Amino acid sequence: MPIAEQVFTQALSLLPMERAELVEQLLSSFEFSSRNTIDSLWAKEAENRIDAYDRGDIKSIPAKEVFAKINRQYQL
Repeated sequence: MPIAEQVFTQALSLLPMERAELVEQLLSSFEFSSRNTIDSLWAKEAENRIDAYDRGDIKSIPAKEVFAKINRQYQL
């Protein structure tokens, strides 16, 4: 079995949050020339969402509800 396939198989045994962290680390290992642009766009999106919340255009959902839904959906 190729090494990449072995790593993938092992990664599947990680908890969902651990897999997400691994994905982020792997993506960060690439040298994307547009990485700063992407980060800037996400920062702007976050600012836009905060502004929309402050204006009352969107509502927040309590974290307890969000995590309960995630736990039910993914049977965690």
